[in-house]
Amino acid sequence: MAKHKILVVDDEESLCEILQFNLEVEGYEADVAYSAEQALRMHPERYSLILLDVMMGEMSGFRMAQLLKADSETARVPMIFCTAKDSEDDTVAGLNIGADDYITKPFSVREVLARVRSVLRRTSAARAESESIHFEGLEIDLRRKVCTLDGKELQLTKKEFEILALLLSNRGVIFSREEILRRIWSDEVIVLDRTVDVNITRLRRKVGPYGEHIVTRLGYGYGFEA
Repeated sequence: MAKHKILVVDDEESLCEILQFNLEVEGYEADVAYSAEQALRMHPERYSLILLDVMMGEMSGFRMAQLLKADSETARVPMIFCTAKDSEDDTVAGLNIGADDYITKPFSVREVLARVRSVLRRTSAARAESESIHFEGLEIDLRRKVCTLDGKELQLTKKEFEILALLLSNRGVIFSREEILRRIWSDEVIVLDRTVDVNITRLRRKVGPYGEHIVTRLGYGYGFEA
């Protein structure tokens, strides 16, 4: 299993070195940045977690966190604020930005490591859940682009896979042909409504007993019902 990569962002170089050393002893890969500006140039989307000070140079940790949350590539990177700003308002502000935890200085290295383990365990589980969709023996792995039926991989076309992922992740919702075309064939200029019907028919056949869960609502469209 690949090591978790952690980025420590703090303008106190000695603290960065202490945290980096202890994180590496724990088995993580750890990099350091001495300012928010430097951290933003280090491709933060590559990291499993960011330990972030609040009060730094020209750009605060709060501002850096806001920028990360506003960017789709970094919005899901978990963050822990490590800061001397310990008022309730500061804590609430940090959590409202989207931080996963908030540790006030002075803190022990053991506490930081415990919080890191907790956040990584929680966010890793949530990410794994969000990257796969299950319904009984039917499973879609969104990251690997693989669909399995009772553990056996199904040979779906790209469009069939995307239609099934759309319906299965929105169980009980009926999508019109026009909406399915817009979501699945967004880059193509002219696609007939009949194309959706053909793909749905093939998909029902390929998913075997689960085909009956792909329902048609005459005059409305298609959906997946448990």
